[in-house]
Amino acid sequence: MKDNGLKIVVGLGKTGMSCVHYLRSQGYRVAAMDSRSEPPGISELQSKYPEVDLYLGQLDRKILSTASELIISPGLPLKDPNIAAAIEHGVPYAGDIELFARVTKKPIVAITGSNGKSTVTSLVGALAKHEGLKVKVGGNIGVPILDLLDEDHTDLYVVELSSFQLETTFSLRTVAAVNLNISPDHMDRYDSLDEYASAKLRIYQNCQHPVINLDDRKSYLGFSFDTPPIGFTLKEPLEDEFGLRREGDTQYLAYGDQNLLATKRVRLKGQHQYANILAALALGQGCGLSMENMLVALTRFEGLPHRCQWVASIKGVDWYNDSKATNVGSALAAIEGLGPETEGKLVLLAGGLGKNADFTELFTPIAKYVRTLILFGQDKHLMAKALDGAAPTLLVDDIIAAIKLASNTAQKGDAVILAPACASYDMFRDFEHRGEVFMEIVRGLPS
Repeated sequence: MKDNGLKIVVGLGKTGMSCVHYLRSQGYRVAAMDSRSEPPGISELQSKYPEVDLYLGQLDRKILSTASELIISPGLPLKDPNIAAAIEHGVPYAGDIELFARVTKKPIVAITGSNGKSTVTSLVGALAKHEGLKVKVGGNIGVPILDLLDEDHTDLYVVELSSFQLETTFSLRTVAAVNLNISPDHMDRYDSLDEYASAKLRIYQNCQHPVINLDDRKSYLGFSFDTPPIGFTLKEPLEDEFGLRREGDTQYLAYGDQNLLATKRVRLKGQHQYANILAALALGQGCGLSMENMLVALTRFEGLPHRCQWVASIKGVDWYNDSKATNVGSALAAIEGLGPETEGKLVLLAGGLGKNADFTELFTPIAKYVRTLILFGQDKHLMAKALDGAAPTLLVDDIIAAIKLASNTAQKGDAVILAPACASYDMFRDFEHRGEVFMEIVRGLPS
């Protein structure tokens, strides 16, 4: 057994469980604490690790202050009074990404951002696998990163990181990294947008090949890069930049003056998805992937469920499921991405738990691209007030009524998109459940 004091894992669930498992496998003394009386996975933990002391129902600052290190799950803020008191008492803290970063010797590509990070993470993983590399993809997406730690059978780790995870990460070194964009999110946890952006910028520390979004200055402004970053833009690229170029009726993904691939050959559609693709290509270039192989893999990548996912075409109307648009920035990206590529107008379905968001940011794109706005969920009245005058607006009780109304409202050539700009917990288990319900109902509409 290692005699390095007591590691206290604060916050259970999937990430916390992975931390307990990893720390015990390394021989550390471990305790676990959660403010919930019955956190997920508790039975498994008690059965598998009976030696791990459990403190449930509240966070105890006296016990936290006895730790040699706190391992804090991303769901818990460092500003929690009990956690903050222990840190002020001098107790070191870390998260699961920090534990991973301390031990891995393999190259890492890291992705964060308010929107698009899961798509970019998955796409970079697909590009690297097509190159023949043994790739592990995880972190804030899918499997916790500690559960993927396998130095003998891994050539590259591709890791999605949330701002919460970055707050507790200090040792991460990356071959390539990106902060895709910044828009207001988690304002119930951060005091300001600048504080949120500062957490995201931590991803660029100790990065060999930083990638930046030239169209979103806040996503990189204020960071002092050690090496010149690779930029991507939805405009025509300059030398050593990734961007879009139009020649005649054809739009291309481009690098400098070189046209790489016509956008009509990729399955991801919309300007926001093209930005994701360009970011992934820049990251792939940063970690040494061949452009030829990346472009082949790109034409085969179908995207992720619930992220501007095409569902059906019914009576000349395309239906899209973007249930993952749980904040204003994501919905904005969906509207501005699909709007210019839709022959007619958009019928937008939105609403849910607003998380103190400023919905007025959606006013201008809704006015430009949306035929009808259909709102449902707990904060539909707040949204309606913020967006009053942007487009004809209808309020309904639930998603079933919203879909029925959209079916009657949309005209041939239009697109109906579920892009809620809100969390789903008022009516659904999670955004996946919301998207699944939406797709099931849409696919049952008369054709």
